[in-house]
Amino acid sequence: MTTSQTTPTAGPTDGSATATDPRLLVRQGGFAGYAEEFRRKIRSGDLGSLPVVIGLILIAVIFQSVTGHFLQADNLTNITKWIAGYGLISVGVVFVLLLGEIDLSLGSVAGVCAAVTSVLAVRQGVNEWLAIMIALLTAAAMGALHGFFFAKIGVPAFVVTLAGMLAWSGLQDYVLGRLGTVNNINDGVVAHLDNYFLGDGDISFAWLLAVLAIGGFLAAQLLTARRRTAAGLPARPPGDIALRTGGLALVALVGAYTLNQDSGLPLPLVVLVGVVVLTDFVLRRTSYGRQIFAVGGGIEAARRAGINVAWIRISVFMISAALAGLGGLFIASQQGSADKLLGGGNVLMSAIAAAVIGGTSLFGGRGSTWSALLGMLVIQSITTGLDMVHAAQAIQYMITGAVLLAAVVLDSVSRRTQKSAGRG
Repeated sequence: MTTSQTTPTAGPTDGSATATDPRLLVRQGGFAGYAEEFRRKIRSGDLGSLPVVIGLILIAVIFQSVTGHFLQADNLTNITKWIAGYGLISVGVVFVLLLGEIDLSLGSVAGVCAAVTSVLAVRQGVNEWLAIMIALLTAAAMGALHGFFFAKIGVPAFVVTLAGMLAWSGLQDYVLGRLGTVNNINDGVVAHLDNYFLGDGDISFAWLLAVLAIGGFLAAQLLTARRRTAAGLPARPPGDIALRTGGLALVALVGAYTLNQDSGLPLPLVVLVGVVVLTDFVLRRTSYGRQIFAVGGGIEAARRAGINVAWIRISVFMISAALAGLGGLFIASQQGSADKLLGGGNVLMSAIAAAVIGGTSLFGGRGSTWSALLGMLVIQSITTGLDMVHAAQAIQYMITGAVLLAAVVLDSVSRRTQKSAGRG
């Protein structure tokens, strides 16, 4: 008895009209294959992060030409520190948007988390690490409550989280008490969140982290290529892996050099990038992440596939609330205290805008936690640049609103184009 081994081919071998996804053959076509893949994505409206990257470059060029010092190391370092609190909240927003929902309570949740931490640690004398853990668990419980009413009772997420925004804002005021402000402990954990990673002025950590990121990315690419080859699937050729690794190396090493021209590696940037990498892995490489995308793509289809839709919804709201709580701690660190205004103002709107500007769809089922980082970089770069030219805050809001509208329009056009191309 003999057996035959089949391998993937570019077309049918038996004369039948079997369709082959052209994306499976891209890596086998070398540079020409990737060029064709790029043209196909443009035609189908799948632009990815390209508009955001182009926008960041244009912002940097414009403000550098106007101010002459926008790209100085100290200014870029400050930008990477300022985006941490809002960026962490925006990562939580991405999870909710992937379900096609919205969470209006995250700013208030951030404020409650900071208030609980400060009151426990400063007024009650609780160990600060323990106070932080209690506060984060409180934030997650708030998210679970939102998710329960949404997933189990059937109350729309907009209504549930709007009620949560009002209720948790009141709780924040109640916890802080009559004075309404609690200063951070000098040299405490929260106070140090806005410092530099393992020391101010030590340049070795930025270089070390850059080298580890490059090495880890290269190892992951090689391992993935090896597994796909062993399974008989198209894999990235060595030249493609080298090109991608080289691109990451350029960004990482230039970034490390720039930060080291100031005071080294900011801790807020390390935490934000670490959270983005971890959550991106969860969304793209785990069954739980694939279930989130499935629920966002179609609830009924996900339910028929055996996915526990209610649990996915509840857990997503828990994750988003916990990340908002963590973001609130970084905001408290930057402003030196927890107060009644923390989490208010434009915090929530900036977090939502960052996720959408970065490329996460408002309609669910498409996005990445990297979009939170990219979108927040866009918003903070615009804000910083306008501050440097002494523009009024009203102008900042109008420009940010225009950028957000452009991102939503681009998302809508992209979805329509993808549907017409048979990919929606």
